[in-house]
Amino acid sequence: MSEKRKELLRTLKFVAFSISAGVIQIGADVLCNEGFGLRPSVSYIISLVLSVLWNFTLNRKFTFHSAGNVPVAMIKVACFYLVFAPLSTWWTEVLTMDHGWNTYVVQGGTMLINFVTEYLFQRFVVFGKTLDTDAKQ
Repeated sequence: MSEKRKELLRTLKFVAFSISAGVIQIGADVLCNEGFGLRPSVSYIISLVLSVLWNFTLNRKFTFHSAGNVPVAMIKVACFYLVFAPLSTWWTEVLTMDHGWNTYVVQGGTMLINFVTEYLFQRFVVFGKTLDTDAKQ
């Protein structure tokens, strides 16, 4: 398989798994927001953690085919979210509580930003040196 075709397939898999993670994130956010009445920023963090765990697990195995050290990869992802989560929690709080934006509009925009930055980070930083090292692919 050509490298271009392999990258296209990798990107399409990432999109599909990100959509499934998005469904988990939106569902958890709605449950936390509407069901438990949590602040938008708290609901967001809970739903983000659930979606990241799901997305990381599927993408490591099926998108990036990485046999690399899982704890090291998770630490790299955690470092990404040590930056992204506080920033996105801050803008979620500011836009929803201070400016009255709809929480689901903010969530959607944040998910798009997360999708692009997370793909680039995982592709080149987390799994860059261990791409396609899983012999069971």
